[in-house]
Amino acid sequence: MLGCVRIATVRQMAEVITAEDRDGRSYVRRAMKELAELGLAETNGKAGRHPIWNLTPAGQKALADGNELPPRPKAGTGAKAVKAGFGPHGVAVTDMILAYGGRKHLTDWQVEVNHAIKETGLSFNTDAVLALPTKTSEVRLFELDNGTMSQARLAKEVWDYERYAGHRVWEGARGTIGNTFPFWQRHRYTRSQTFPRLHVVLAGKEEHLLDNRLQALADDVKGIAVAVWVNTLPRLQRGEPWYEIGVDDLDRRRRRYPEPAGR
Repeated sequence: MLGCVRIATVRQMAEVITAEDRDGRSYVRRAMKELAELGLAETNGKAGRHPIWNLTPAGQKALADGNELPPRPKAGTGAKAVKAGFGPHGVAVTDMILAYGGRKHLTDWQVEVNHAIKETGLSFNTDAVLALPTKTSEVRLFELDNGTMSQARLAKEVWDYERYAGHRVWEGARGTIGNTFPFWQRHRYTRSQTFPRLHVVLAGKEEHLLDNRLQALADDVKGIAVAVWVNTLPRLQRGEPWYEIGVDDLDRRRRRYPEPAGR
C-alpha cells in the first residue's frame, strides 16, 4: 500500500489489509515496527496524534525488486512531504483513494503526478491519477483540497487543467501545411479520445462549509471546457453521487487557445 499512496496511517493500512468486520490496527502497528527495525519503513510526522508512515528508499527498492508494482523509478517515498508539513494533506489524499475504490484498485493509483508544458511554463502536480480505462479515456485525475488554500487558488488549479488540455502542438514535415494536435493526446494520454475527467474532492472542514465551498467552486469554474466532477470527502465516503460542474468541449477549447504557428 505504501508503495502506491506513499504515506498512510495505521488506521488506513488496517482498512486495506484486514476484514471489514475486524480492527487490525494492533497487527499493523506491530508489522510497521518490525519494518522500521529492518530499515524498510519510517515515520516522520503525525496527522493529529497518529504517526504517518512511509517507505524508506531501502523499502521502496525491496518492493520494486519483488515485482509487486509496476516500475516507478521517479517516485519518492513521501518522507520529504511529511517533513515539510504536507503530511495531513497526503493522509487526506489516501482517504480519498480509499473512499473511491478501497483495496479494489489500489495498485492502479499514482500520487503527485506532474503535468507540464515546457513551452508555456505551465506545470502542476495532480494529487492522484487512477489508471482505470473507460471507453474514451485511459486515466482519471483527482485533486484533493484539504481546506488550506483560498477559494481563488482552488479555482485557478482547476482552470490549469483547461489550459493544459487546450494547448496544441503543430506537426508536419518542413515545407508542408501540417496540422495541429492536442499536446496531452500526443505526449501524455495517447490512448484517450477525450481529455481525462477531473475529480475534485473537498475535505478538511465541517460538512456544511464543504457544501458552501463546493457551490463556490462551481460558480468560479462556470463555463470551463473540461469535464469536472466535484464531491466532498464525507459524501464520497458515504457513497453519494458526484456533482458535474464542467463538461468536456473540444470546440470551445480550440476557440479559447490560439493555434501554434507552423514551421
